[in-house]
Amino acid sequence: MTTAPTTRAGTTPPARAEAAPAVPTPRAAAPPHPPARRRGLRLVLPVALGILALLLLGAAHHARPEPYGDRFTLHARVEDVAAASARVSVRTTGRGGVEAYDTVSGRKQWTYAREGHRALTLLSGPGHAVTLWDDGLVTDTARGGVRWHRAVPATARWLGTPQAHGGAGALRPLGREARILAVVTPHRIAAYRTADGDLRWTLSAREGCVFDPARAVRRGHTLLVAQPCRDRATAWTAQLVAVDDLGRVTPRRTPLGNDLPGAPEPPERPAAHAKTAP
Repeated sequence: MTTAPTTRAGTTPPARAEAAPAVPTPRAAAPPHPPARRRGLRLVLPVALGILALLLLGAAHHARPEPYGDRFTLHARVEDVAAASARVSVRTTGRGGVEAYDTVSGRKQWTYAREGHRALTLLSGPGHAVTLWDDGLVTDTARGGVRWHRAVPATARWLGTPQAHGGAGALRPLGREARILAVVTPHRIAAYRTADGDLRWTLSAREGCVFDPARAVRRGHTLLVAQPCRDRATAWTAQLVAVDDLGRVTPRRTPLGNDLPGAPEPPERPAAHAKTAP
């Protein structure tokens, strides 16, 4: 008969205790970034945001359409265009734009077009060209680009009629060296300084009458414009208007000057009613 082993005290040994499951040791927290690294992050983040903002602004600028639909292209160096200015001529193209070309070589100097619009008539001046477009916009273009835009009110509808004859006679030079541009339309004559497009004066047609741009003739410094009236009893003298760069020619007038601010005073012009020596 087998007996259980006993201890020295003659007692039964206790049962073996099960081993407790191992408890994982918590991982020590990562040490904080050193001060130099934190400073680097604070500097890099604003720079990155600034670059992103510049990229977005650049994309928005390129996506924005050009004002007035302008499409100006320079086909030669500005220096070469300036050197050939004496032999450069300007004309409208079959595509509805404007181009300047060398009359000797035939090479294009620059081209100018407006998206969705057509050039009707133009007027060349020293080193620049003024164009009237089918929407009533007047532009001045030089070898460096478009210098100014001016919208002539209530003109687009008239330009679309057969009576307008494609804007014939609407652009008239006035003054010394054509420094003033007169835009003649049926209801109004508006005068602009060609240097900067500044509006100098306007003249409305007489009630019951209209201006006829195609029936105008220049005599000296004066432009005579026909102003036909519906009333046949109107005197013929009232159906003719005389203007120059200073406005309507009338006796004893005191008009404003047209020179740029700071320019020297021009020589005094004889009065409109005074007789000149033969």
